[in-house]
Amino acid sequence: MTTPTSLQDADDYQQIHNGIVRLLDTARTETVRSINALMTATYWEIGRRIVEFEQGGESRAAYGAQLIERLSVDLNQRYKRGFSMVNIRQMRMFYLYFQQIEIQQTLSGESQNLIQLAKTFPLPWSAYVRLLSVKNADARTFL
Repeated sequence: MTTPTSLQDADDYQQIHNGIVRLLDTARTETVRSINALMTATYWEIGRRIVEFEQGGESRAAYGAQLIERLSVDLNQRYKRGFSMVNIRQMRMFYLYFQQIEIQQTLSGESQNLIQLAKTFPLPWSAYVRLLSVKNADARTFL
């Protein structure tokens, strides 16, 4: 590796180095935000699917009590963590509290729908979980 040969070279190097550091830091921050929004959209969609499954008929209504427990066991077995019964109930409640959100069907499939849906959830999942404890819908929307 070569070192700068003059003070001007050192200043020029520092400028490009600092610019690259800012660029990388911004990219990493935006990546985390994108992942958080996409996961939040995924949890909303999981909640929607659970609610729609539960509303699918009387035979399913009886099964619905066991659904969350079974999903928790199976999803944790596959993904190792993140799908406790409490978390899955929160996903279901998240959909119920924010079900007015509509997602347009596209020809490009589910991943495109999730990307579109993610744009509606600017907060991280943990913030929405906190909002679930706010019982007044108007207050929850205002927050």
